[in-house]
Amino acid sequence: MSQPPAAASRDEPVIRERGDACPGALRLHAADDGFLARVRIPGGALTVRQASLLALAAERFGDGHLELTSRGNVQLRGLAEGCGGGLAELLDDAGLLPAPSHERVRNIVATPMSGDGQPGRPDVLPWVGELDRLLCANARVAALSGRFLFAFDDGRGDVAALEPDVTVLARPRGRALVRLGPAAGAVSVAAQDAPRAALLAAEYFLDAADAAGTRAWRVDELPAGHALDDAEFTARLTAAGIGAVRVPDVAWPYSPPPEPQAGGTGVRGTLCVLPPLGRLTSGQWRVLVRAADPGRGLRVTPWRSVVLPDVPLDAPVRALEGAGLVVSADSPWRSVTACTGRPGCAKSLADVRADARAVVERARGPLPVHWSGCERRCGHPRGTRWVDVLATPDDGYRLSVHGRAVPRRTDLAAALTIARGITSGSGSESESESESESEDAVKK
Repeated sequence: MSQPPAAASRDEPVIRERGDACPGALRLHAADDGFLARVRIPGGALTVRQASLLALAAERFGDGHLELTSRGNVQLRGLAEGCGGGLAELLDDAGLLPAPSHERVRNIVATPMSGDGQPGRPDVLPWVGELDRLLCANARVAALSGRFLFAFDDGRGDVAALEPDVTVLARPRGRALVRLGPAAGAVSVAAQDAPRAALLAAEYFLDAADAAGTRAWRVDELPAGHALDDAEFTARLTAAGIGAVRVPDVAWPYSPPPEPQAGGTGVRGTLCVLPPLGRLTSGQWRVLVRAADPGRGLRVTPWRSVVLPDVPLDAPVRALEGAGLVVSADSPWRSVTACTGRPGCAKSLADVRADARAVVERARGPLPVHWSGCERRCGHPRGTRWVDVLATPDDGYRLSVHGRAVPRRTDLAAALTIARGITSGSGSESESESESESEDAVKK
């Protein structure tokens, strides 16, 4: 059975025979429901004005919807052919295209709750802004693929778990750790040098990828003979005038992503809002924008939610819930995601979003679940155990958890409930099933 991609290093190098075709705001992708644009939003941070203009773009050029991606970006779908110029002009006016030549490489995620005043947790958004400025001013890094990912974690360990290519983890006393790919070790630098160190890490990757000749898109695709090395990275940082110290074995923290909820002890606090399946109408998006604090804006998270810092916690909650958005951790939509599916994707074997909606109330559990229309599993969760719901050619779904199949015993909702309750070492019946039985797909 085909399994989801693993985070571990590869036994065989990935050899790319073509360039990266990842869509952007200027390079549109032709989908079955029209053209698609992916707007990079470094750190997920949007001003109220920027967010308002994104809604306008969805209405003027697309199908009136906005989609949140697993990298904290925003997609517009159903775009008409020939709309590229008008869309680019609007996005440029919003300040979302600071360097057209670099717009696809601005993949930067950041701790969404950063800057919430927790003791010892710095606000990493200024680091995001500085790296974005450095990227846009550097011609060399325009060669990065649209899949290369930077992460700035304020020390709690949320975005560091997303398998970034370059991770910057805030540490006490004005320090930061920089990690290359999934390596266990890291390099310690002064916090003020962290953005430049992240840029130098990207340049180091490009040098290694060129030397390997495999056209790797991500750090973990480099062959073993060209893998990035902490000692070499430390030497490069030192040569660039950055004081760096190797930390060969780091216990990386982990914190779960923010839950949909209204958080705070007074009349103001932080709202974490979850649009079901990460898709909103422009009307729902405008409700979000109206609820945001004009000075703090919105933060799109890599978990397809939106964080609104420092907002009132009464009337906005009622308005958001009235618009069909989730502001409660006990919602059945908690941790349920899906790829585009039919009819938007020609490769999909099912309308996964409709099927997810049909069973969401009856299929609850602690584990995240991701619905995929084909073996590519676009947008699946990273860095955590999750239920893989994969469409099959026979109008059914195959369920698995961490590579172990969930057996066909009953209907889809019941099987999914069992799968969402599986924990490591639980002795679940799915782990003792014979291979032949566990390969069966569960019918809708």
